[in-house]
Amino acid sequence: MSDETIEVLTREGTPWRVNKAKFEHMQAALMAVLPDAPPGITVAEAKAALLPRLDPALFPGGGKAGWWIKAVQLDHEARGLIARADKPPVRLYRT
Repeated sequence: MSDETIEVLTREGTPWRVNKAKFEHMQAALMAVLPDAPPGITVAEAKAALLPRLDPALFPGGGKAGWWIKAVQLDHEARGLIARADKPPVRLYRT
């Protein structure tokens, strides 16, 4: 696995650096399972749907998947690529 990093954003727009290969792989997996319109799916539903898509070399046994889902979620919310439904529980969809 490469040690190359990229800059991503938090929801507030604060930049931070993460592993590029893991972020890009999780980004592709998450975006593939999110619906195009509200109300979207819960984070737990998204995780269950994307776990089989993950490269075991990057995410052995699905380890740390939740953290990486959140990293992609926050970055993509800050960039306007995904959104949350209006009321709880947190439900995500592509914009």
